[in-house]
Amino acid sequence: MAPLVTYRLEDEIAVITMDDEKVNVLTLSMILELKAALDRAQADRHVVVLKGREGVFSAGFDLTILRSGGYQALEMLRAGFEPAERVLAFPTPVVVAVSGHAVAMGLFLVQSGDYRIGVAGPYKLTANEVAIGLTMPRAAVEILRQRLTPSHFNRAAILAETFSPDDSLGAGILDRVVAASDLDEAARSTAKRLAGLDLDAHAASKQRARHHSLCALRAAIESDFVEFRTTA
Repeated sequence: MAPLVTYRLEDEIAVITMDDEKVNVLTLSMILELKAALDRAQADRHVVVLKGREGVFSAGFDLTILRSGGYQALEMLRAGFEPAERVLAFPTPVVVAVSGHAVAMGLFLVQSGDYRIGVAGPYKLTANEVAIGLTMPRAAVEILRQRLTPSHFNRAAILAETFSPDDSLGAGILDRVVAASDLDEAARSTAKRLAGLDLDAHAASKQRARHHSLCALRAAIESDFVEFRTTA
């Protein structure tokens, strides 16, 4: 079976690519491979570029498994937010190359990166939980809260608004939008620039700046898991 997540070094940049040849659903297998790739990047102490496949970054969790309840859903939920927490606290800079649609957990992973570059086009960036009958997880609320502007936070978390790439700039979802043909070079050049930072100062500053958000997120992950376990 082909890997769902690949890891390669390009000029001392760790490029982590998610690709299930479909819409990059975050199954437990995808999540575990992503965590392993992050482990390797952290051990190598490289700046990271995290990307999806052409046209879609990630469509989020496997809803069939999530709605079925039981052990698989429980494991997927517990593991699912851990990569986002890892990225949010990652000791080196993480550039997220948003190659298309980013939905639900896919969007939350985008929001955990340090610099987020999207592509122009008819793509949707949305936390659609409320629109499909799911209560927004506490962990998702905390991830959105720490990046979006207050008005856009409410529109995203409570009203399930769908944002285009251009609209995402003002919302705080993306930092830059480029043509699809320019995405790889934009991500690579941004990562090279960030590699010039003092990485120790970057790691310490990130922990200081995000301390409250990370504490709130870790508590939210545990609360979501406990609630889901008792109701599943």
